[in-house]
Amino acid sequence: MTLNQIYYFQTVAKYENFRKAAEELYLSQPSLSRSIAALEEEFGILLFEKNGRGVNLTKAGRLFLEYANRIVNECQIAKTKMTELAGDGGKIDIGYVFPLASHYIPHNVRNFLNKEENKTVTFNFYQNHTKAITKKVLSGELDVGFGGYTENEELEFFPIIKEEMILITPKGHALEGCTEVSIQELNHYPVIGYDRESYLGNYTKKLYKRLSLHPNIVVECPDEHSIASLVSEDFGIALVPRIYEMDEHRINIHKLNDIELINQTYMFWLKDHYQIPVVERFMSYIMEKASAED
Repeated sequence: MTLNQIYYFQTVAKYENFRKAAEELYLSQPSLSRSIAALEEEFGILLFEKNGRGVNLTKAGRLFLEYANRIVNECQIAKTKMTELAGDGGKIDIGYVFPLASHYIPHNVRNFLNKEENKTVTFNFYQNHTKAITKKVLSGELDVGFGGYTENEELEFFPIIKEEMILITPKGHALEGCTEVSIQELNHYPVIGYDRESYLGNYTKKLYKRLSLHPNIVVECPDEHSIASLVSEDFGIALVPRIYEMDEHRINIHKLNDIELINQTYMFWLKDHYQIPVVERFMSYIMEKASAED
């Protein structure tokens, strides 16, 4: 059974006449008759029975017509979707780390969607640690990931956000009033850290080992907002990137005077992998925005 045979069958059923069906299909009547006969032979059952100069559907033919209509309808939907993907429309599957959830991703996706050429685009969002996002990008489940850098020859990376690492403390803390402090202060107070499975959790763990620091990490959190909230309530101090929406009315911000640390966030995707036009357009939008703000 071929898709053409299904179209032929559907057209004959529509007119209940081989001649009229052949005219619409731009086929010779014998060719159409042979195609339907081959279909009946394949099924081992008659789909049409003669009725004067025309034909009627048999009971089996009426049942097959239901399935034929569904198949043709699904094919038309598939064709429409593929046309959308080849043009302005389509769905973009993105994954991003927790710190980007409050502003960066919602803000940039909304601005992208506000462009006239993107009005039919939809997004699917996945939020997790860099490791989990990377796995889904590699499997093809996600088109684009946003997070930390990982050594992987199958991936391309583009830097999108560069942030200075700072120390934050609660209001009324002993370090309040100190614009700059040493990173060694992490040894002297309880510390709010990142989830050990996260990129920054792994980064700070390696950093502490390299600098021979032994902080007392009392709580682990997924992002800067939850860390800052705990710091503001005097659960501890923290080493975090200086994100622009940090509430300085609730915490103290201290630059590091003995080391310069930069946290770099990347957009990444499968190397040498075909992307539908709308995904390429979104990636270009993010790159242009990041370059303009650099």
